[in-house]
Order: sequence, then C-alpha cells, then structure tokens
Amino acid sequence: MKKITSLFLFIMVISCSGNAQETKKEAAKSFKIQKTDTEWKKLLSPQQYYVLREAGTEKPFSSPLNKNYKKGTFVCAACKTPLYRSEHKFDSGTGWPSFDRPIEGNVALDVDYKIGYARTELKCNSCGGHLGHSFNDGPKNTTGKRHCINGVALEFIEKK
Repeated sequence: MKKITSLFLFIMVISCSGNAQETKKEAAKSFKIQKTDTEWKKLLSPQQYYVLREAGTEKPFSSPLNKNYKKGTFVCAACKTPLYRSEHKFDSGTGWPSFDRPIEGNVALDVDYKIGYARTELKCNSCGGHLGHSFNDGPKNTTGKRHCINGVALEFIEKK
C-alpha cells in the first residue's frame, strides 16, 4: 500500500510540476494586415478605432446598418475584407446587425473575458479588427448562431 501511495504521489508531483513550470504563452495571432496605432487612427474614425482596435462596443440601435436589408456584402471598415453576405443577416432585436454565419475563412474566433466570463469574440481574419461576439441563440432553422456585430466595424457594398 505504501508503494502504491508513493508511486501515486510521485506521478502527481511530476505531472503537476511539468504543467506548472511551463510558462509558454500562446503567441498572438499574426494577421495579414499590420499597422501601427498611429496608422489605424489616421485611417479610422474615433468610433471605428474604439471598436475595431480597442474592442469597444457601440451603443445599441445606433447603426444605420442594423436595419439595412439591401442585397450586398458587409466588409470590414478597416481593411475592406468581405465578412458577411446580406442573405445571412437577420433582425435579432438586440440593436446590432446580426448574421447567422460569416463568409468562410474571413472571420476569426477568439476568447474574450472582458465581462468576467468567456465569450466568443469575432475578429476580421485579415486585420484582427474586433467585430463583435458570437452567441448560440440565432435562427434554429439555419445555423443557430448569432454573430452580433458592431455596425461601425462594417461597411456595406450594395449588389448592383
């Protein structure tokens, strides 16, 4: 019994110290488009900079894109990467433009703990600009996802 206990303790010490001693930090994702803060500030409005570069949130019901249901594409306001198609937009009633899916490969997922618990943060996969968050309360007849996006992080290109 003593040998089993000793072996168990030895294994626990090795496994704990192995994990505890590792100080590897995940490298921040490197995005294709890189600019300095000064360059972003010249390119973006103060509100766009606050949302896209500082992960801020615009006031609900403040974006004209919230009620835009024209056919076209919603692109990143910072780098013009196509992010969402109009056919995937829906009225969530939350006050922010909402989509049930992004254009494949153009929106990166991250984890945000800003309000004390983990949320899925959505970022432009080209420039890393903060777009909003993803929730599992979207339309059940499609993906069940709701990409809640700050309108100021988007620009709309109407389909001709």
